[in-house]
Amino acid sequence: MSIVSESVANQQQVVFTKTKSTWKIEEVQALFDLPFNDLVFKAQTEHRKNFDPNAVQISTLLSIKTGACPEDCAYCPQSVRYDTGLDKEALMEIDAVVEAAKKAKETGASRFCMGAAWRSPKDRDLDKVTKMVEEVKALGMETCVTLGMLKEGQAEQLKKAGLDYYNHNLDTSEDYYGDIITTRTYQDRLDTIDNVRGAGINVCCGGIVGMGEEETDRAKLLQALANMSPQPESVPINQLVQVEGTPLEGIEELDPIEFVRTIAVARVLMPESHVRLSAGRSDMSDEMQALCFLAGANSIFYGDQLLTTENPKESADHRLFERLGLHPETRA
Repeated sequence: MSIVSESVANQQQVVFTKTKSTWKIEEVQALFDLPFNDLVFKAQTEHRKNFDPNAVQISTLLSIKTGACPEDCAYCPQSVRYDTGLDKEALMEIDAVVEAAKKAKETGASRFCMGAAWRSPKDRDLDKVTKMVEEVKALGMETCVTLGMLKEGQAEQLKKAGLDYYNHNLDTSEDYYGDIITTRTYQDRLDTIDNVRGAGINVCCGGIVGMGEEETDRAKLLQALANMSPQPESVPINQLVQVEGTPLEGIEELDPIEFVRTIAVARVLMPESHVRLSAGRSDMSDEMQALCFLAGANSIFYGDQLLTTENPKESADHRLFERLGLHPETRA
């Protein structure tokens, strides 16, 4: 068999062994194994079936409560267990959050995400967060929060306030999870996602790559996300930002092409989801980001900082969008 015909056969195998909405790990791995050009072509084809190929959904992320988290996530500078030089800050006042949301809207963001470093929110804290959600929603923006684990009633309280999205990442594969986090289980994360779904809130769920995992772990992470029913409406793919003082400082960095492959496979598996370039963009070249957009990424975090790590300057994103002919996605 020629190289060309073998490549075509591989693509056909991936297409025709997919049944219903359940992906087998062998099928996901077969996507990762495709020649790079074939994989990106397949991803871009799926992307164009479901989205404007030149539109990018823009979100802004604000840390509304920083540091002193009791969890031991090996990547996170906000853990109380690691000396990263991060100053802990109490929950922000509502007026300050609303002012930040107004500025985000003025600079083109359509979704405002609020993150708090908690294992799970206390009821008194959740009361304040729901008021933030109501105020931001009143600005005409989509709202998103990430607050840690949620109980069933807490998810419903946020829904009542008008919350559009709840972010709770799986982080990595179930097999590799114990090497990254020991203070909560994989099932804990799935339970929170179920509670969010049960309350009628859209799910924002993805993971982090470049934490020393194998390609098989990336495949299993995407398999777990794709086999959720329904699939997450938003799928953030984070590239590890190595922070001094965390256990993952100094780990071997992921090859950029492997990151783009991960984006492309996510797009093929979850064709109707927004796939977001999240943490790590400040370390990506314009060319790498362009490949990610070609591979089906269609959402970014916009602004100079994410929760506690650096993000590209807004002016840099404006220039990149102009060079690539991209434009912000408008809300339906």
